[in-house]
Amino acid sequence: MITGEYKNKVDGIWDIFWSNGVTNPLTVIEQLTYLMFIKTLDDNELNKEATAALFDAPVADPTFDTDHQNCRWSVFRNYEPQAMFDNMLQNVFPFIKNELGGSDDTAFARYMKDATFVVSNPRTLTRIVEKLEEIDLSDKDIMGDVYDYLLSKLATSGQNGQFRTPRHIIKMMVELMKPTPDDIICDPAMGSAGFICGAAQYLKENYGAELMEADVQQRFQTTMFTGHDTDSTMMRIGAMNMMLHGVEAPNITQLDSLSEDNTVRDAYTLILANPPFKGSLDKETIAKDLRNIASTTKTELLFLALFLRSLKVGGRCASIVPDGVLFGSQKAHKAIRKEIIEDNQLQAVISMPSGVFKPYAGVSTAILIFTKTGTGGTDNVWFYDMEADGYSLDDKRSEIDTNDIPDIIERFSNLEAEKDRARTEKSFMVPIQEIIDNDYDLSINKYKEIVYEKIEYPPTSELIADIKARNAKIAKDLEELEAML
Repeated sequence: MITGEYKNKVDGIWDIFWSNGVTNPLTVIEQLTYLMFIKTLDDNELNKEATAALFDAPVADPTFDTDHQNCRWSVFRNYEPQAMFDNMLQNVFPFIKNELGGSDDTAFARYMKDATFVVSNPRTLTRIVEKLEEIDLSDKDIMGDVYDYLLSKLATSGQNGQFRTPRHIIKMMVELMKPTPDDIICDPAMGSAGFICGAAQYLKENYGAELMEADVQQRFQTTMFTGHDTDSTMMRIGAMNMMLHGVEAPNITQLDSLSEDNTVRDAYTLILANPPFKGSLDKETIAKDLRNIASTTKTELLFLALFLRSLKVGGRCASIVPDGVLFGSQKAHKAIRKEIIEDNQLQAVISMPSGVFKPYAGVSTAILIFTKTGTGGTDNVWFYDMEADGYSLDDKRSEIDTNDIPDIIERFSNLEAEKDRARTEKSFMVPIQEIIDNDYDLSINKYKEIVYEKIEYPPTSELIADIKARNAKIAKDLEELEAML
């Protein structure tokens, strides 16, 4: 979480945009993303050059050839304001927009075609570049914190909920699912591509040698990752995010995943998602096979139906859902829970505290983890009551020592040892029949047992005697006070 000095610096950049007439928050984020992208490209290139020099070898796959050295941040940051502005308009932005993505078939090239640079004068650009110079974007954690903070500035939680999930929650979900190079990974509501970027990072950290193999690297760059979103701006941001994570041509498309236009079914082995909870859709636009699972227009239920349709048999899903999905009494709520529990395999329900999405939303959520089988398989469901995620649960979200996430990851990796846990613990197992008997209710409070500490009070006679003694002392003190007057 970004705090203190860096927060003030980002606010300062934000104020520069606003004072120069760029007042749409999403436009500010988009423009800042372009500039952070340009700076990070050069930071990565500098790292490659340093490594190559260490081994006295040429730079592998340089981003900037001889003709584009003036597109490097480390070069043009030293230009005079007018020269920097002209260079940005004539060279740098055309380079990232038209040439960097390579083939017109890549997602980056497709979604950058409509990109525009709206910084309007040399002085404004110089001020922004100077401010960004003060932020170490080569540190991936700091860059991620800056980006999270930018996204949190959007005006409404409805917008935010469509694409923004805290990075540490993304990382937890990826580590719970442990993607492998054999997976075909999808986020049907990708936004800024946080989940698929998180999966790509996990694979690079855990399967580095295997990713070096030509056929695996080809899939990693193209077909291993799929994402959809309805917003063109978010598609551009997502494409840049994927490129910065080393995925140059992911299968990301601008698409309403719930509509009839999305015909992909039985295609993925892993879905990671935080789909929007934005209410209801027009029934006529919803794919019919999704409404066959749950006859509803509520997006949070339709996305769960979509995940079941989109996964291959044996495919796994980890999705954030609002608490209402867990216990809603409407027919559609029960239908989707029944489908997951009885016709597929539900492994886990991780209840998260409402403060996880603050400061922009206080909604209570949970993570559902399930596998598509089509033939059932749920035996016992693992419940975990997350009480802390490493940050305070108020609007400040300050870092704290208490954090259940390591415990969640460790326990989920060894569910066999969870079977004998008492229901007074943070985690425990519940057999499927008990869940069925409770109308498929998946709220943890339905099954968690609370032990109330017995408090022993003195006998009534002692309490009365104590009250009398106190009253006598008060009367005596009053007498002494009157005598002094």
